[in-house]
Parts: sequence; C-alpha cells; structure tokens
Amino acid sequence: MKKLLLCAAIAVFGMSNVNAQNFGLKAGADFASVKLKFDGDNISTSETGFYIGAFADIEVSDSFTFQPSVMYVSVDELDQIAIPLMAKIPVSEDFSVLAGPSLGILLDTGEGVKSFNFGLEAGAAYDISEAFFVEARYSLGLANLIEDATDDFSQKLSGFFVGVGYRL
Repeated sequence: MKKLLLCAAIAVFGMSNVNAQNFGLKAGADFASVKLKFDGDNISTSETGFYIGAFADIEVSDSFTFQPSVMYVSVDELDQIAIPLMAKIPVSEDFSVLAGPSLGILLDTGEGVKSFNFGLEAGAAYDISEAFFVEARYSLGLANLIEDATDDFSQKLSGFFVGVGYRL
C-alpha cells in the first residue's frame, strides 16, 4: 500500500510539473506534535526535525496558483513522505496565503499504527526575490493513526513548518 501511494504521488507530481511555470526546492524545520487521547485523557508530545522536498507552482489565474509538493519529513521516529496540495493566493506582490489538504505516508510504522496520514494545512509565504522565498505552515493532522481504534482512543500527528524555498 505504501509503495502504491508513493508511486501515485510521484506520478501526480510529475504530471503537474509538465505545465508548471515554476519548479523548485524547499527545506526547513518541522516542529511536530503527537496528540494521544485515551479514556478521556489527552497527552501531547513534541519533537523537532527537518523537511526537504520539491514543489511546482502552477498558475491557474492571476489570483490563484496550485502548489503541489512532495517532501521528506524527518522527526525522530516519525519520518514520512508529505504531499501538501496547496492553494496559493496572493495578498500583495510578495506575500501569499496558503491552504489545502495534505496527505502523508508514514515510514517504518510499528504494529497497530496506520501508515496513511491526512490533514489540512494553512500558512503564508513571502517572496524575498524572484528565486527565493520563506514560508510558514501549520499542518493539522485529522487521521487517527491507530488501527481499529475505538472512539475514545486516538493518535494524531500535526506539525508547524518554517523554511526557505528556491525556484529553479
């Protein structure tokens, strides 16, 4: 299943790259949090890691750009391939807001843990120049990563991303 999802993500990213007006690389820090809920109790843990990946900017109109990305996210034992599918809407010439769904494939999951993650992301990007930009995004994990979990038992993965990008 992991290989199928990864191949599908790479194929979608590759097809969208054909019409891309900009293609680039991005990297930065990820501040991840795992939220556990069981028997009415909530526990939250945090870890810091990094991300690195590629993106395409596909201009749909003057006021809307589609920005799919494929990123490797490494946080302690929570490594994943993240696939944010963001709408990029310019607020000014250099500043844009980002929002959209995100898919994730957790790598090396243990027994009883799902490898497919999904959620919503929102953030902002600022163009330093035509080639360089900075971004900050928050990814809210919506998927319960525990297999066959009851309603009072869940584990969700979220993260705050801060990084830089370079358009090729």
